[in-house]
Amino acid sequence: MSLLSVITLVMMCVIARYGESVPRDVSTPKELGALRQDLLDAGMRVLRDQGALHLTLRRVADAAGTSTMGIYTCFGGRAGLLEAIYRYGFSILHEAMTTSLNGHTDPLARIMAVAYGYRRFALSDPALYALMFERPLPDFDPSPEQRHDALGLTFSLLTEATSAAADAHLIRSIDPVRAAYLVWTTIHGIVSIELTCSLRSPLPGWFLNSREEGERVLTDGVNALLAGLA
Repeated sequence: MSLLSVITLVMMCVIARYGESVPRDVSTPKELGALRQDLLDAGMRVLRDQGALHLTLRRVADAAGTSTMGIYTCFGGRAGLLEAIYRYGFSILHEAMTTSLNGHTDPLARIMAVAYGYRRFALSDPALYALMFERPLPDFDPSPEQRHDALGLTFSLLTEATSAAADAHLIRSIDPVRAAYLVWTTIHGIVSIELTCSLRSPLPGWFLNSREEGERVLTDGVNALLAGLA
């Protein structure tokens, strides 16, 4: 029997014994980067298709077609993988908000565009949104430093808009950052309530009984706050 045949036989025995794929070769930084991205993509698929509670090492490794050892190699373990998904979520949210801002120059229109981009992201990716802003996994809590960096990536877009609105005397605020926080809590609160309502059967006559009505409530809520700030 040739050496190659022996190696193949051993690999087949490993698969049969442990029930998982053989680790991929990651002998170069490029291969390591490719494996890391594949595992991150696999983690996102598991989260979206099965929910946060199913984000186990085995499920993610199986979805990526590799072994759990690859997760330890790339992320140091499950906590590191969850942190990577968490940060990746904010990069997707940043992209959604930036896209929504495109073409808007009026400061108040930019604030509303941020709100619409935030809502579209949440409604299109509720499982990821929950991982970013709620505690679907009791044992996962990003550090204050990680949360500060992640939130800053998107919150800065709203701060820039409220600062421009204050400079244009469209709102009165000696602290545009605080004004941005008030706007964000309004957006987040309305969007989160809409997501909760969307998990149940429609309630006739209630304000969030359709996607169109949800957008109207968000518009009215943000406009009411901006009117108060003015």
